[in-house]
Amino acid sequence: MTFSVPVTVRGYELDVNGHLNQAVYHQYAEHARWEVLRAAGLVPDKMRLSGLGPVVLESTVKYRRELHLGDEITVTCECRWGEGKAFWMDQQIRKLDGTVSAEFSVVLGLMDLDARKLVSNPSQRFLELAESPGVLGL
Repeated sequence: MTFSVPVTVRGYELDVNGHLNQAVYHQYAEHARWEVLRAAGLVPDKMRLSGLGPVVLESTVKYRRELHLGDEITVTCECRWGEGKAFWMDQQIRKLDGTVSAEFSVVLGLMDLDARKLVSNPSQRFLELAESPGVLGL
């Protein structure tokens, strides 16, 4: 399942070239990752109270097209699950006309906040905690 969240590019996010600063692309992707968790019913307080927290292990971005002030975009998230401690999220930042501005490939884990180690089966833990696990592709 592909989840998306709308964002409008704001003036203070631009660089000296008049387009979106490269670091802000990462912020948009992070915002969308928190929104997909929230949509699944995994709000930060609930995660903390259960002793768990998502962590980014690796993030790769490919910049495709620049964004400018006022551009309306969507940021997508699509989770991929496998064996082991990591899971993956593919993300795109797209203009409303479908133009892809950036593509992210993110490796994530779910940390046990007391032990400070990754849990061995994050998909199972998300299934136990999420109110709407389908949003996460579970």
